[in-house]
Amino acid sequence: MGVMPARSSWQVTRSVWYALFMREALTRTTADRFAWFWMIAEPVAHVVVMVLVRAFAANPRFVTGAEFIPWMITGLLAFFLFREGLMRSLGAINANQGLFAYRQVKPVDPVLVRCFLEGVMKTFIFLLFIAGGALLGMDIVPHDPLYAIANWVLIWLLGVGAGLVVSAADSLIPEVGRIVRIAMLPLLIISGVIFPLSFLPYDVLQYLLYNPIVHGIENLRLSFFVGYRSLNGISMIYPWLCTLSLIAFGLMLHIRYEKRLKAQ
Repeated sequence: MGVMPARSSWQVTRSVWYALFMREALTRTTADRFAWFWMIAEPVAHVVVMVLVRAFAANPRFVTGAEFIPWMITGLLAFFLFREGLMRSLGAINANQGLFAYRQVKPVDPVLVRCFLEGVMKTFIFLLFIAGGALLGMDIVPHDPLYAIANWVLIWLLGVGAGLVVSAADSLIPEVGRIVRIAMLPLLIISGVIFPLSFLPYDVLQYLLYNPIVHGIENLRLSFFVGYRSLNGISMIYPWLCTLSLIAFGLMLHIRYEKRLKAQ
């Protein structure tokens, strides 16, 4: 019998990612008979609730240069893209603990696979919203598609970087997960998803601009709405620097504490 050639590290890693992806995808889409329905119904319900909240809380037509509902849809779905990548990463290591008996599987693998799966699913849902909104006559088709794709990828990678950091930190310090879950609602509010941040005083706004999610969402809206007036100080470079820093720091944590993460 011939000796099988040794596989390269990349081939092994690719096989691990493919197996984990199929496992996660089947788990998410076949968890119950209505898994596909809830996948689409959940963001729709969030949009409806937020629209009603804005309709009762304030004048829904005070977004300059954009229709209110498309403006909110782009912000909500972009934030959900970041949030789901972050939240799904929290339990990725513990949920796949038994697989670490195979030396080819590293703790970082299920985190990256879950983030990728969330990116694919949220992109599919976003495209459905764009198609549905366009059929209903909404101004929700991006006027600069390449810039929209770049910002969508940026927000997704920001969630990947944050997910890498919190997945390692949560496995080492369980309280981290509780803090992250509590922080999601305040983060939604201060990221300019529901209300335009331009109406806040400058003394407050200058601190909120340290939040890279604000830059990602505002840049995404600029790619969708031609006449949209964004916040002063919005940058494309700053969120990319934050994203790359988070990814690098997260990978460093996974490499440094790999044995402890496997032993949880």
